Amino acid sequence: MRRRIPVVAALAGVALLATACGGGDADPVDDAGAAPEVEPSEQSSEAAAPEPSPEGSEAPIERADADLVIWTDDTRAPIVQEIGDAFGEENDLTVAVQQIDFGIIRESLITRGPVGEGPDIIVGAHDWLGQLVSNGAVAPLELGAAADSFSDVAVEAMTYEGLTYGLPYAVENVALFRNTELAPEPPADFQSMLEEGQALVEAGDADLPLALQVGDAGDVFHFYPIQTSYGSNIFGTAEDGSYLADDLQIDDEGGLEFARQLGEWGEAGYLNADVTFDIASEAFASGRAPYAITGPWNVPAFTDGGVDFVVEAIPSAGGEPSQPFVGVQGFMVSAYAENPLVANDFVLNYLGTEDVARSLYENGQRPPAFTSVFEEVASDPIIAGFGEYGAEGQPLPNIPAMDSVWGDYGNAQRDILLGAGDPETLVTDAAARIRDNIAGS
Repeated sequence: MRRRIPVVAALAGVALLATACGGGDADPVDDAGAAPEVEPSEQSSEAAAPEPSPEGSEAPIERADADLVIWTDDTRAPIVQEIGDAFGEENDLTVAVQQIDFGIIRESLITRGPVGEGPDIIVGAHDWLGQLVSNGAVAPLELGAAADSFSDVAVEAMTYEGLTYGLPYAVENVALFRNTELAPEPPADFQSMLEEGQALVEAGDADLPLALQVGDAGDVFHFYPIQTSYGSNIFGTAEDGSYLADDLQIDDEGGLEFARQLGEWGEAGYLNADVTFDIASEAFASGRAPYAITGPWNVPAFTDGGVDFVVEAIPSAGGEPSQPFVGVQGFMVSAYAENPLVANDFVLNYLGTEDVARSLYENGQRPPAFTSVFEEVASDPIIAGFGEYGAEGQPLPNIPAMDSVWGDYGNAQRDILLGAGDPETLVTDAAARIRDNIAGS
């Protein structure tokens, strides 16, 4: 059962959507093994790091000496510190923002929280909730009337098993960036796009037909819209829209057709398994790729590069509409918080305001989950492009079973592009391992 999210409708009338995810070399997969924000930073799922440690140090993370401690990554640390300082000054409190790699925040909270070295608040992705809740690492957050200020999809994403665990602040998804100089018209379909891009490469006008990151572990997050255009999803869903861990669908008829096509694209040279986030981003930013599949995190770099581009839906490869994963970023209160009352006050009464939502948007340029602020910025065609496409998306699964998907499925996709085996066999074998891992956990 395919799940559609009324993001623009929910964002235009209610607010937008969307990981995230969580990632590292990408953004939307994070430490679980997922896709990246761009770097596996917000995608969710990269292999969890063993012993979390701050950037540039091998020492275990230790809680800062402050009344309120917040963990976030380098991209959000400056604005969160600024907001925290204002809150601290108004309430005569000390606030410390510790900068942690996005990919290890979740695991670090689980391991450091119980021993008193965790934060009061983390900034994280909604798809972390399954693991965080199952480990008792985050506390429910009663939004109350404040929930009406956010898009329905954002609040839904921050809800797990009927309880809300975070205050959403941004919604995001990947889309197609098209260089309007190299590609003046939208492609008819995915195959046409690749062929047109390859023609530009052969003419010496481009280096990549499509800037699409793969990297060492594949990239399920960025490839997902293509997979869905074949009618295949990661998991099936129940009537209430929740994901079913026992209904893995990557090796269904559509999934296998997608695998076969990946093999053909790899053999033809349209897609390259060695293209990393940096390579893909640089190619498009420098005007050496007509198309790119990425998210809002890359808008500043592309704009600075002077490329004229539009953001639009990823064309269908398999005949059905493509659907991106939608990730939601938010603030979550640790179940081990030393100052839970202060943490809740900061999140609910300080962060949940238009002014803060506007500051967070201006800092990161990610579509805001705060409805009124989204409506303010929706006149921007880039934001509108992401919103319109995100309206057809699917929430990145927040169930623990998703952590078993990223690695095996991503590696299978990479191996297919490398021609390392029969595409169908690689996917069916990966699916079998994933099912075994889910059953075992």
